[in-house]
Amino acid sequence: MDPGFFLKGLLIGFSIAAPVGPIGVLCIRRSLEDGTRMGLMAGLGAATADAAYGCVAGFGLTAISGFLLAQRVPLALIGGAFLCYLGVRAWFKEPSQAQNVTARGYLATYVSTLALTIANPSTIISFLAVFAALGLARSKDYSGAGSLVLGVFVGSAIWWLILSTGVGLVRSRLTPAWVRGINRFSGLLLFAFGIYAISRAFAA
Repeated sequence: MDPGFFLKGLLIGFSIAAPVGPIGVLCIRRSLEDGTRMGLMAGLGAATADAAYGCVAGFGLTAISGFLLAQRVPLALIGGAFLCYLGVRAWFKEPSQAQNVTARGYLATYVSTLALTIANPSTIISFLAVFAALGLARSKDYSGAGSLVLGVFVGSAIWWLILSTGVGLVRSRLTPAWVRGINRFSGLLLFAFGIYAISRAFAA
């Protein structure tokens, strides 16, 4: 493993994950509703998708990147529609007592967030640009590319751990009225993100 490329990947992964977006909203909601571990599982789904896009860019998998970019419109429509569904569901969600979460529940959260992140293939453009700037796009430096991809995953995972843990710490202090308000606000945000994704798909 190349420590220099790993550190660069860690910083890239953290900076890509940190801005507030639909996945961040979902992570916060999961942490509030089902606890820190569930919020972290949502974040790890996004981190896995980021690492997958990093692999496509770093190892020069042009066939896969070309296919994903060619399918941007249907993927954006599907992802946008799902975000709208999640937004409506969050709006009508009433505060409830935390329940025991099964392994299946953790897996479902992980897979759904992974799929939502993959459904935004424009992200790969960012990775292609970053890897090209570092001289790794379509190169044979597989050790450097692998170290960078691993760093991307770890950096992204660190952000989701910080976010889910922080939300989990204040979770027990929130009243049902506060939780209801957060549900409705996050529902509006998710619905807005969904409409934006759909509008961009039609404009493409």
